[in-house]
Amino acid sequence: MFFFNPMYFLFALPALLLGLYAQYKVQNAFARYSRVRTVRGLTGAQVARYLLDAHGLHHVRVERVGGMLTDHYDPTSKVLRLSPQVYDAPTIAAAGVAAHEMGHALQDATNYAPLALRSAMVPSVQIGSWLGPILFVVGLLMARPTLAWLGVILFAAVAVFALVTLPVEFDASNRAKKLLQQTGLLLPQEMEGVNAVLNAAALTYVAAAVQAISNLLYYVFLLQSTDRD
Repeated sequence: MFFFNPMYFLFALPALLLGLYAQYKVQNAFARYSRVRTVRGLTGAQVARYLLDAHGLHHVRVERVGGMLTDHYDPTSKVLRLSPQVYDAPTIAAAGVAAHEMGHALQDATNYAPLALRSAMVPSVQIGSWLGPILFVVGLLMARPTLAWLGVILFAAVAVFALVTLPVEFDASNRAKKLLQQTGLLLPQEMEGVNAVLNAAALTYVAAAVQAISNLLYYVFLLQSTDRD
């Protein structure tokens, strides 16, 4: 059957290996610099609050959220949520992650186009991520290529979302690095750790984009193979 096609590994294996490497890098970097306290001793929550206030974003709340590395900015409710390992910790890793999430809040405040586009795509991605593969499989099994192609089109939203995410995350990290240096919250020698953490995190988004594109290309390959048969 099609889902046991050995060609799947040709498409999926590079993305899988890159994803595993990216996860290793981010976990290793975060763990390493979570053991290094900043000279100023500010927690991630304090770093985020200071940077938000310095840019007039007093209305953006900073909250603790459960989980490991669940840090994110919610543009709908204007809340910056930090995991306990970031919210409570006065470490280089926590400062870097908190500043990165604050970068998303600054993007929102300045109407950064890629962030607005990514937010607008969320509903279509939620639908496409689960309905697309279902329609694709049903269409392929029932020899209904039109239905299968519809599934591919829906799933393509996931790949586009992953691509749009790249400039959003890269820009947030660049803003974070500049803000931490300009405000003097971290010393120059501490920025090496921030760069290591944020660069490793950026690689995970690259891996996610590669994986989404690989899956999409595999779906197209299967359909074209079926058409030739």
